[in-house]
Amino acid sequence: MTDPKTHSLIEDAQGLAFGATMAAFGITILTHLGLITGQTAGLAVLLSYATGQSFGLVFFLVNIPFYWFGYRRLGLAFTVKTALSVAMLSVLSHFMPGWIGFDHLNPAFGAVLFGFVSGAALLAIFRHGASLGGIGILALYLQDRTGFRAGKTQLLFDAALFAIAATFLPWQTVGWSFLGAAVVNLVIAINHRRDRYVAT
Repeated sequence: MTDPKTHSLIEDAQGLAFGATMAAFGITILTHLGLITGQTAGLAVLLSYATGQSFGLVFFLVNIPFYWFGYRRLGLAFTVKTALSVAMLSVLSHFMPGWIGFDHLNPAFGAVLFGFVSGAALLAIFRHGASLGGIGILALYLQDRTGFRAGKTQLLFDAALFAIAATFLPWQTVGWSFLGAAVVNLVIAINHRRDRYVAT
């Protein structure tokens, strides 16, 4: 009988490709609306807005320092899969705005759609033993070293991120962004099996 907790190389490749593609689609929705999100992706979005650089480049560079924490906390396989997933997302998010466009996208619906799409993307990435977020990896590492709960680290990071965004983005934009981030977290909270898959 096949162990439901393990995946073949082809299954991992398909799952990571699906997750990275869906995540890139989510980022395309997010940046089209000028919204932000939480965690490492949110940091990269804010930096891309501030510097004018593409999200893909910023996201790829921002994640580099976190691979060491991933290796120490979750091992080589996790770190390699994560690096590949981040690279795929970075490349796809650079090209995808040229492949699809929106004549009209309601901000409220767009925020919810981003949340659903990104939640599905992260579930796929987690299920196949990887991650897209350096902050989550760092939070787990700090939890091991200091005992400070990973969830609190992530919450504090997101609170700081949204507070910074609120200083230069319209309050409506921050509000819709918060809705999108809440939907992502809700999708993960309801559907993610922490006893089976890697959680970050």
